[in-house]
Amino acid sequence: MFSWLYGVITSTRNFLYTKEILKSVSLEVLVISIGNITVGGTGKTPLVALAAKILAENGERVCILSRGYGRTNPRKRVLVSDGENVLTDAFQAGDEPFELACQLLGKAIVVADPNRAAAGRWARETLAVTAFVLDDAFQHLRVKRDLNIVTIDATKPFGNGKMLPSGILREPLVNLKRADAIVLTRANLVDENLIANLKRQILEINVSCKIFVAENKTSQVIDLNDFHAQMPDSRGQTIDQAQLKTENCIAFCGLGNPDSFFEQMRREEFTLAAEETFSDHYFYKQTDVFKLEAKAIKKSAKFLLTTAKDAVKLKKLNFTMLCYVVKGEIILDNPVEFSNLILSVLREKTELRRKTV
Repeated sequence: MFSWLYGVITSTRNFLYTKEILKSVSLEVLVISIGNITVGGTGKTPLVALAAKILAENGERVCILSRGYGRTNPRKRVLVSDGENVLTDAFQAGDEPFELACQLLGKAIVVADPNRAAAGRWARETLAVTAFVLDDAFQHLRVKRDLNIVTIDATKPFGNGKMLPSGILREPLVNLKRADAIVLTRANLVDENLIANLKRQILEINVSCKIFVAENKTSQVIDLNDFHAQMPDSRGQTIDQAQLKTENCIAFCGLGNPDSFFEQMRREEFTLAAEETFSDHYFYKQTDVFKLEAKAIKKSAKFLLTTAKDAVKLKKLNFTMLCYVVKGEIILDNPVEFSNLILSVLREKTELRRKTV
């Protein structure tokens, strides 16, 4: 009953935007949206970073607009990074905007604001932004976009196929027809036949969209203290992973899809004595560290293992046991085509603006 009602409300809202009864706002420069059709983590943050890098490397002044889930004042606009300096912390910014700000110094401005239309206008006028990447904005129809990219987690693409609250779908699957491109993330954690079936299912809905397949892999493992000492770019000394994998560890995270992290670690041959899951965007307390270390001792684990998204919220906590941070990267099956897709839209936007000036 509630899922049906949620679907009706969502479809009605989309219809009103389609018929321009509800108006979308133009930010007047290139806008790329990267989002998902389900709740929970789909591995889109690395793709947001990749899109921003592609634009920055082609001369654009890029700004990432994000809601900043889980931050202390979710209604406040926060300039997380001006492109050259990180200006706040994970508590004020939200974990994902803060992580992106640290990762993209010299490449992208990052703003956290639930009103991305107003934040975009402000950033364009105040910070001379020439291109925007909207984080988690597939449903944010208030802002017009030039390219709509949707990420789908291959390990749990559509859940039970039902809308919220009975399932994980934010809107009906038929609305994938709005997507210009779809990226199937974490494909290395599932069978190839599942990927083939998923592609067929998507093309039945949207025959013209481009489909990319991506793997999420570990690029670096660094000590937590080194991670924070080297902030904001976190280029710490890489740990010998081969040695770590011979010892037991406790893996923990607060992600939308925590099982994907644990499964990736197992496939990369880390020895997980236990797994600890926290809620998505969880802000850790000292008592959590005590419990994790107590469990590690009980399980004869030598160290703790977590993600960069979690690590940015551990800075002020004390550890008596070694804790290592896994930094991930996204590997596309066709990175050149993905880059060309973004740059072709950029060229079209630039040409259109030139003609209207």
